[in-house]
Amino acid sequence: MREAGEIRIEELVGEAAEQAAYRLMHQLRHHLNEADYRAHLRAMRAFGYRLFGLFVEDALVSLAGGYILHSFYNGRYFYLLDLVTDVSRRSQGYGEKLLAYVERWAEEQGCEKLEITSGLAREEAHRFYEEKMGYLKASYIFRRAF
Repeated sequence: MREAGEIRIEELVGEAAEQAAYRLMHQLRHHLNEADYRAHLRAMRAFGYRLFGLFVEDALVSLAGGYILHSFYNGRYFYLLDLVTDVSRRSQGYGEKLLAYVERWAEEQGCEKLEITSGLAREEAHRFYEEKMGYLKASYIFRRAF
């Protein structure tokens, strides 16, 4: 990986940090305008959603967000819903660094596993999870809209 300066990873809290994250989140969640993003984020935070950012120098380059949950199948686990690296910074190892950080953080929080949801069409992301990060494709998610 080619590193271009100091890298830091931190949890993004507060209005300014959340607002700065919208530009990146929109690259993953195209359907969200900024007002909807902020409304969803407020609601998700109320249920424990955590958002982490990887910075190169002072530029926010990658985001990861999800919840600590419990289930009969997984026990206590971190459910990663969002992982995105700026399109201009991909394939430089930033997503790998951020995901590894979130894995360690989740383990420190007493999680037994980390589970990722990824849309069927995101084949590049699936190669990253399976081939680079060692994740196993364990199930499908079925959805019905109302």
